[in-house]
Amino acid sequence: MLNCNMLDTEDGLAYENQDEEAVAMVEEYPSGLEMITDHPGDGEAPKSTDSSTNMDSSTGFRVRTIHISSPILAAKSPFFYKLFSNGMRESEQRHVTVQIHASEEAAFMELLSFMYSNALSTITPTPLLDVLMAADKFEVASCMRYCSRLLRNLPMTCESALLYLDLPSGVLMADAVLPLTDAAKQFLAARFKDITKFQEEVLNLPLAGIVAVLSNDDLQVASEDAVYDFVLKWARIHYPNLEERREILGSRLCCLIRFPYMTCRKLKKVLTCNDFDPELSSKVVLEALFFKAEAPYRQRSLAAEEGSASHHCFVERAYKYRPVKVVEFELPRQQCIVYLDTKREECNSLFPAGRVYSQAFHLGGQGFFLSAHCNMDQQSSFHCFGLFLGMQEKGSVSFAVDYEFAARTKPTEDYVSKYKGNYTFTGGKAVGYRNLFGIPWTAFMAEDSPYWTFLDVSEGFEKRWNANCKMLSTLVSRKV
Repeated sequence: MLNCNMLDTEDGLAYENQDEEAVAMVEEYPSGLEMITDHPGDGEAPKSTDSSTNMDSSTGFRVRTIHISSPILAAKSPFFYKLFSNGMRESEQRHVTVQIHASEEAAFMELLSFMYSNALSTITPTPLLDVLMAADKFEVASCMRYCSRLLRNLPMTCESALLYLDLPSGVLMADAVLPLTDAAKQFLAARFKDITKFQEEVLNLPLAGIVAVLSNDDLQVASEDAVYDFVLKWARIHYPNLEERREILGSRLCCLIRFPYMTCRKLKKVLTCNDFDPELSSKVVLEALFFKAEAPYRQRSLAAEEGSASHHCFVERAYKYRPVKVVEFELPRQQCIVYLDTKREECNSLFPAGRVYSQAFHLGGQGFFLSAHCNMDQQSSFHCFGLFLGMQEKGSVSFAVDYEFAARTKPTEDYVSKYKGNYTFTGGKAVGYRNLFGIPWTAFMAEDSPYWTFLDVSEGFEKRWNANCKMLSTLVSRKV
């Protein structure tokens, strides 16, 4: 340990330091700082023109005495102010003691230098972090802000970002450090935005890294089902013990999975997953199902309420496959009704030849999907909006369905049937209509188009208009 002994000081006076933080200051008397390390130093002691070093043979400690100005330290640090003030005025004692570990000596000396000069000699991440932690320990907020600013200005890497997020929890929560940790989280979220592209790297991230990546609303992922599978895979790698895995999933990772946007098929698997505590599994699945049952305006309201929370369980990510709402029936024949909303900005980005796919849904044990296209009409004379139904399975599988496509122009109106028919799927083929609404693309995307529902979404003082096109597809299985 390092022992620092300082001479006594007198009555306190009002004072403001350079950071405009009101602190108390003690009247200056000649002061000295005596440092004692818990093992002999194996190198040169930090240089000072006003210090001396000797050994305490009875303890094996290395003792170093430094002359300092107690008012300067008291003005910069509440810790030192209390140290100089409490219990010293009425006694003959003219020294105080501060104990630190030998490994903290270099950082402590840098901290003392900063308290005099408002500058540091070190500019690399690891030594700066040591000074940051010393500044936190001795309550030198101005040095914490200075270190945080220097670290933010350095080039960010995965290694440095993870190093910043691995700071002790008390340091992480300090106001002076929050801009640094926020920058580290944003760097990791942007670096691993496409989680499928960097899957192996993300799987090797520690807990703080995986939390930063999965908290990202703009995470590029196929669906929330894929996020769930990824979280389980990561947890099983890093926490092979079941009890430890359940604890970390429940306390840190479960809130990162947006269960309301998972498919009902996957939610059923959550209920039987041994990695989750059964009570927790039931809770998140019920919350997800209740959210799915809400009216769209209520879902938007819940998402807006969650928007300021640290984890946005009701906020939809930028999924590769659009979520759908599915209603299934078993009698008199297997049937499902699939609701698909497309956003105006999404459709606008489809021009001239793009397409967007829905998440998978199932009928009779077969997987299906919807795909919305911007394509040319049958005569290739103009662009138009097309909607298609496809079957996931390829090969020799045959599956016959009756289908119907419908859309509505207002939330209060019924869906109007556009096309219906029957089709036998084989070899992964699709069926649909190149011009679902029978109008050119320009008319479909126009501001006065009846197929867009404009929604006034208020968030604080900001207002924006969202537009959604509502469509549904009804499938009924039949014998081939």
